[in-house]
Amino acid sequence: MTAPAPPWALLAELTHACPLHCSYCSNPLELTRRSRELTAGQWAAVFRQAAELGVLHTHLSGGEPLLRRDLEQIARAAVEAGLYTQLVTSGVGLSAGRLDALVDAGLHSVQLSVQHADPGRSDQLAGHPAFDAKRQAAALVKERGLPLGVNVVLHRHNLDALDALMELAVAWRADRVELANTQFYGWGLLNRAALMPSREQLAAAGEQVKAWRERLGGAVEITWVVPDYFSGAPKPCMGGWGAVSLTVTPDGTTLPCPAAATVPGLHAPNAAERPLRWIWEESPAFNAYRGTDWMPDPCRGCERRTEDFGGCRCQAFALTGDASRTDPACSLSPDHAALIALTRPGTPPMPVPRRPTTPDRLQERTDRRTR
Repeated sequence: MTAPAPPWALLAELTHACPLHCSYCSNPLELTRRSRELTAGQWAAVFRQAAELGVLHTHLSGGEPLLRRDLEQIARAAVEAGLYTQLVTSGVGLSAGRLDALVDAGLHSVQLSVQHADPGRSDQLAGHPAFDAKRQAAALVKERGLPLGVNVVLHRHNLDALDALMELAVAWRADRVELANTQFYGWGLLNRAALMPSREQLAAAGEQVKAWRERLGGAVEITWVVPDYFSGAPKPCMGGWGAVSLTVTPDGTTLPCPAAATVPGLHAPNAAERPLRWIWEESPAFNAYRGTDWMPDPCRGCERRTEDFGGCRCQAFALTGDASRTDPACSLSPDHAALIALTRPGTPPMPVPRRPTTPDRLQERTDRRTR
């Protein structure tokens, strides 16, 4: 078997702890306990191995990474390994002193999450009074001369505010804006009916994105991520399963994409127990859906099979119960009609904010929401 090309990106999920309770959260339903998180020393080893493997860029993410008291030590280790570092944060807890310490550690950039342009609606969607902290965090980042990215997860309850969200990002002097329609995994999957936008909302938002790109003329990079449920053509799963990036979760579990822990029988390896190079090149988990040999029909004979790689394995599992099936987002999938049915107009329930829970309560809540 030919060795895969090296990855260029690492998502470092430092913790699942978070002050926000977003109803669209895509983290696993059962979150990793703080007592099981990798130490700063273990993260340093991960970063060194990642750089040796070919990784260039790491997102220091969560949960909320600022809840790690050793975040500065972790960031410094990533920088010393030669990685470009981006802090992915809600802004809650990003004081001037904390940011100065991170800048001293070598942090390169910050990505700030925003739920809505209206402060009250933003706090409601976040389940926490966080808007003022976000505004202050944005100002601090720009005062320190760091690139600022603004990330907005879009859904039924904020798509109509896209113009206001862009105005906010421009006012905060964002260098990049990621407008990412909700991908339905984790808690977000449980809230799918409440978060699903209408086709009219998406069409209007798409036109607004086009207008903003013309208006700003490239001064702000705008990324528009269309939800798979509406496009009729699946996106390649993270550029292809085990193709360009890897995710290390708080306890060291290493995955081809952030949602891959949902795939049963994957037996994902742990970076605290196995070398990262072995995980990337040889582990059964990372080779399970690489390339095209695993594909069923209609993917096997499709001319786009080396472009979309059959779509998202995690989405296929979430929608069909079988990760090896053609992604139902594809119009050629035998399951496509069932996916389209989920996008039809109806009266949506109210989204349920994410709350910490025990495994027993989690199962009870999951059963209730999926009946």
